[in-house]
Amino acid sequence: MAVEKIGFIGLGMMGHGMAKNIVEKGYPLFIAGHRSRTAVEDLVRRGATELTSPAEVAQAATIVFLCVSASPQVEAVVRGSSGLKAGAHEGLVVVDCSTSDPNSTLALAAELAPLGVTFIDAPLSRTPKEAWEGTLDCMVGADTATFERVRPVISTWAGKIVHVGGLGDGHKMKLLNNFIAMGYAALYAEALALSQKSGISPQTFDSVIRGGRMDCGFYQTFMRYALERDENAHKFSLANAAKDMRYLEAMANAAGIANPVGNAVKNTFAAAVASGHAEAYVPMISDIVAAGNGTKLT
Repeated sequence: MAVEKIGFIGLGMMGHGMAKNIVEKGYPLFIAGHRSRTAVEDLVRRGATELTSPAEVAQAATIVFLCVSASPQVEAVVRGSSGLKAGAHEGLVVVDCSTSDPNSTLALAAELAPLGVTFIDAPLSRTPKEAWEGTLDCMVGADTATFERVRPVISTWAGKIVHVGGLGDGHKMKLLNNFIAMGYAALYAEALALSQKSGISPQTFDSVIRGGRMDCGFYQTFMRYALERDENAHKFSLANAAKDMRYLEAMANAAGIANPVGNAVKNTFAAAVASGHAEAYVPMISDIVAAGNGTKLT
């Protein structure tokens, strides 16, 4: 069987590491220009081929991975005048690794199917560190045959791969995953602000929680910023967190369920973004909530 030829669009904090693992593990890799020339030049040195547009990447590849910020960007990459659709060919598989709106995912799949293109979702969990190390978590929404086709390539950058279900189910699961994570972040931030304002320092708070039943990996990452001021502890922006919670709200509306906790989490992040902190990282919500309550986590 011929080796799959891989395209990759979106060489940001996550995509750079993912693409690095694909090319280093033997797959021909085609990339399109990105605002970060550092990532492009690094991948070319490792053996990737740079092309000028998503259309050219689609023409050259048999499987194309997308790792961009949200559904509007995915739609632009697919539908743009030099987008993937312009270079589509029979048998091409497009894998959206972004955290996207499942409704958009279903629409794009229906649009590409008459061209012989299969569109699936395979969003990620964990951080740029794991992307670089090739140990991300991945949740895939696809038919079984397509899942088996893409799994060997995904395994170059993921340590845990779960076939969640059919098209769109990966993105639904990713939103549920991020709901839990951002819910933790909002909860920790409010608890720390209340603790500080009540005379219990963040250090004392942590000495009780750490190592107990309420401890977890996300807590430790979050507190690495709250206690040690490590700004790179979790490189995921508040803007992206707020976007994911809006998508979760749409998912809840489509399912016809009440999601009061989801709305509270969404509002925490929406307020932080509205106050000018869109590009701050998730653990920094602790400072924003504290400041909004007239205190500092010192």
